[in-house]
Amino acid sequence: MEIWAGITEAFWLLITLDADLVEITLRSLYVTLTALLIASAIALPLGALLAVRRFRARRLTIAVLNALMGLPPVVVGLIVYVMLSRSGPFGVLGLLFTPTAMIIAQVIIIVPLIVSIAHQALRELWSDYHDLLISMNTTQTQRIQALLWDGRRALLTASLAGFGRAIGEVGAIMVVGGNIDHHTRVLTTAIALETGKGEFALALGLGFVLIAMAIAVNLAIHVISRTERGGRW
Repeated sequence: MEIWAGITEAFWLLITLDADLVEITLRSLYVTLTALLIASAIALPLGALLAVRRFRARRLTIAVLNALMGLPPVVVGLIVYVMLSRSGPFGVLGLLFTPTAMIIAQVIIIVPLIVSIAHQALRELWSDYHDLLISMNTTQTQRIQALLWDGRRALLTASLAGFGRAIGEVGAIMVVGGNIDHHTRVLTTAIALETGKGEFALALGLGFVLIAMAIAVNLAIHVISRTERGGRW
């Protein structure tokens, strides 16, 4: 009965747009979308560069980026914490336990993921465009621009995958953000806190929002990547 009461209250919080729930959700979206824009600006051109240019450390770079996809987020949080702490090299900036620190951690986490997905997609596109672009005597910058434009659908899918990874992150965010009420509390850290306190209604409400975001992102990926054809997934 307690579980059902919590679920009922959670839906009521969603319907009435509870102030705490809305505030936490908007902060989560701000942090994650900002991190996604920065990460995409770094990762997408890098993925195109790895597809177009051949250099000595290219294979090593790709291998390292693929390995970083599996880097534990809490380790990223620890590294960012050390760098931004008072005794760290960037401690003077006072960024620790702020949304900016959370954004930095999320950028580090999702850049390797976006680069890897973008590189895989653009590598296939480059094999189709290689002869044409070279015969036109295009510069490396022009080749990268052409790949980014023609591969925009696949690149948007890569960015959405990064969003899905970032919005569900808790370990690194907890370490560098501190889960401070009305300041750095986001969906995942709030769910962990409210569950620990036994406040299942707000935790479930936040959980429903997080699930809805995850479903929306996955549906967007399916639609954009055109995996739904002929009525089949």
